[in-house]
Amino acid sequence: MTMAPMGIRLSPLGVAVFCLLGVGVIYHLYAGVLSNHLSYFRQKKKVDLRDLLAVSVEAAQLGGKEVKRVREEDTLNEKSKGETKEGAKELLTMGDLQSHRKMFNLIKNTFPQITVFSEEKDSKTDSVTWSGNIPEDILKLEKGREISPDSITVWIDPLDATQEYTENLVKYVTTMVCVALEGKPVIGVIHQPFTGFTAWAMVGQGTNMEHRMSYNLNSPKVIVSRSHSGEVKNFLHTAFGNATVIPAGGAGYKVLSLLKMHSGQPEPIDEADVYIHITYIKKWDICAGAALLNALGGHMTTLKGEEIDYREEPLNKGGLVASVNVAHKDILEKLPDWDPSKH
Repeated sequence: MTMAPMGIRLSPLGVAVFCLLGVGVIYHLYAGVLSNHLSYFRQKKKVDLRDLLAVSVEAAQLGGKEVKRVREEDTLNEKSKGETKEGAKELLTMGDLQSHRKMFNLIKNTFPQITVFSEEKDSKTDSVTWSGNIPEDILKLEKGREISPDSITVWIDPLDATQEYTENLVKYVTTMVCVALEGKPVIGVIHQPFTGFTAWAMVGQGTNMEHRMSYNLNSPKVIVSRSHSGEVKNFLHTAFGNATVIPAGGAGYKVLSLLKMHSGQPEPIDEADVYIHITYIKKWDICAGAALLNALGGHMTTLKGEEIDYREEPLNKGGLVASVNVAHKDILEKLPDWDPSKH
C-alpha cells in the first residue's frame, strides 16, 4: 500500500522564535566589533594637549601679525562697542577683528569639537589651518595626554589693550590664548605682536618663562589698570601704606610684568611685585596669565582669595590678585574689604 506524502506546517510562533535566536547570535558575534569601532571613533575625537598648545601659540602669533599690520598701515577704523562698568569706552578696531578671524578659525578648524570663547564676535569665516609645526621647546613636552573635548574651554583675546593700541602705546598690546580643563587653566599663551616674543606654559609640563629672583611685599610695586588708577590708589594705600602704583594697559602685559623677561625688549617692560584689579574683568583677559603663573607656582585669585572658574560665564566679578614667588595669602590678608559690584 502506497502512502501519500504529508505536508509540513511551520508554526508562525516558531519561525519568530528562530529569527530572534538568529538575530541574537549575530548580535553577540558582531557586538564586540561594533564596540571597538565606536571606541576608535571616540578616541579620534580626543585632543592632545601638546598639539593644542602648539596650535595656541600659532594662533596667537598669527593674530599678532594682523594686529601689527593694521597698526602699521594705520587702518584701525576704530569704533565704540559699548562701555565698561566704570564708564570707559570699549573700543573695536580692524586689528581686533582681523586677529579674531585668524585666531578663532585656526583653533576651530583644527579642533572643531572644542568650545572657544573670544572677546570679539564675527560671522566671517576663514579657511586658515594649522601648519602642523610644533616649536622645538614644546616638542620636548610629553605627548599623549589626550583629553575629551567636552572638558575643554578655550578663551582667546585677539587684541588685549585696544585703548592703548589706538594711542600707539604698543608695548602694552598682546594676543592671548588660554585652555581651561574642567574650568582650571592648563595652557596659557601671551604673544607680543610688536616684539615678536611669545610666552607660553602648560601647567605641570613646562614653560619658557621664569619668575624673578626677588619680590618686595613690604613696599610693593603694584601694577593696575590705567583706566581706574585713581580709585585703586586709595585701596592700595589702605592695604600697603607706601605701595608704588604702576598704571598700565592690558592684563597680559601686567602678568608679564611679574615675570623675568628676556633682555631683547626694545622698550623695558615694567617690573611689578603684585598685580591687582578691583573691578569686574573678563576671563579672556586673565585666563592665559593665570595659566602662566600657575605653571610657575604662582596664583591668580579673586580679592577674597577664591579660585576663578574658567568655564562658560565670561565675567569674573570678584576682582583680581596675581602674584608669584611670594606668600599670596599674606597679600590677601592685607587687603581691605571691597565689593567690586559697588564700584
